[in-house]
This record gives sequence, structure tokens and C-alpha cells, in this order.
Amino acid sequence: MIEIRNLTKRYGDFTAVDDISLDVARGEIFGFLGPNGAGKTTTIRILAGLSLPSSGSVRVNGLDVTKDGVRVKATTGYIPDRPFLYEKLTGRELLQFVSNLYGREWRDCETRAMELLAYFGIANWADARIENLSHGMKQKLVIVSALVHDPELLIIDEPMVGLDALAQKQVKLLFRRLAEEKKTVFLTTHTLSVAEAVCDRIAILNRGRIVASGTTSELKSDRALEDVFLELTYSDESSP
Repeated sequence: MIEIRNLTKRYGDFTAVDDISLDVARGEIFGFLGPNGAGKTTTIRILAGLSLPSSGSVRVNGLDVTKDGVRVKATTGYIPDRPFLYEKLTGRELLQFVSNLYGREWRDCETRAMELLAYFGIANWADARIENLSHGMKQKLVIVSALVHDPELLIIDEPMVGLDALAQKQVKLLFRRLAEEKKTVFLTTHTLSVAEAVCDRIAILNRGRIVASGTTSELKSDRALEDVFLELTYSDESSP
């Protein structure tokens, strides 16, 4: 589903992503972990077609994201870490607008949209202006907007921000349902318990390079995932 080969992204003299390669299978939930500044969001933006690589390639379903960006985006849902919403719209109007952006008719997406809103318990707020929703409700709406066109790939940066315990559980179950439907989920998170609970495989990024990858059990051995993560990403830093 996803093929990343020798991906590098430079900003002047700074290398944000340094020659990384990885594969993600269809129907897999893949966790992309790392400390702040490791290059996770840069990689995700390239995968989502919002930034160009300095070198290397990224393919989704065999399509190069830099050459076939429109076709890739048509089958992708993307949630950034700081999503923007048109707050004067209602939730329903936003979802209709997003459906149209993906070239889909609202009548073909409305049933799915309302089912997802109901799943998150916000269907009764569909016709309220977004500015009147709580932060958690807005985050749920963002997730629905990324799924309204039934994408094959969901790319999500920090999925649990602003969500309460129930909503976090709902998101985890939704990810598993998507995987069962052979949809692919590529996510970053700082919440290691989330990665451990939902991800089939994990890659740990540090200073732009992948320092470990595998299933949770392969990475953990007999230790906590948090200990493994800290050892791989902070072991060369002095203690305070």
C-alpha cells in the first residue's frame, strides 16, 4: 500500500528526514513514533502530498505521490496535528464541502457521514455551527471529515488530541474496523499506550532516521515499550 524508498527532506543545511525506507501493507495499522523534531510530521506531509521530497520516492497503491498527487489524494484521508475548520459552517455543511473537494456527490457520502457522526455521539450537532462545538467535538468532526469519502488510506498525526477516554476508545475501535475492511492507517502519536494497543507494526524515528521497526512484541522483548522508546531516542543525551 505504502512504499517509501530512500526518502530525504532537507531545509537548507538541515536534514529533517534522512534516507528512510519502509513498507506498509494494505489493511495494516502502522505507528510512526519519535520525539519532537524527529521528522514524523515532515514525512507525513510528504506522504499526504503536501510537501515535496528532496530525494527518494513515496508511492501509495503504486502511484508516485509527487507525480500522481491528485489520484493519491482522492483515495486518502488526512488529519494534521493542527486541523483547520471553517467555523461559520455547520458540521453537515463542512462534510458536504469536503465530499465535493474529493469529487464525490454528497448524496453518495451522506449516509456514511451520518453513521460516523452517530458513532461519535455528535449526530444531533450536525446542523450546529462548528464554532459552537467543544474542542473534543471538533476533533471528532475532523476525523469524520477525513473518512467521509471512504478512503483506502488514513493518514493521521496525533489522533487522540483533545479526546476524552470514551472517544479515545471509539477511535481505537474505529481503526481496527478500518483495518478489517482492508483500509490502511498510518499514524503518529506521542501516546505509546495507543501505539501499543492498536498498531500492527511500529517504526521509531530519531533525528530523521529510522532506528527500529517491527511489531510491538518484537520491539519490546520483555521490557515496556516506553523503556525501549526512551533508550532508542534519548540514550545519548545527558541526564538533567
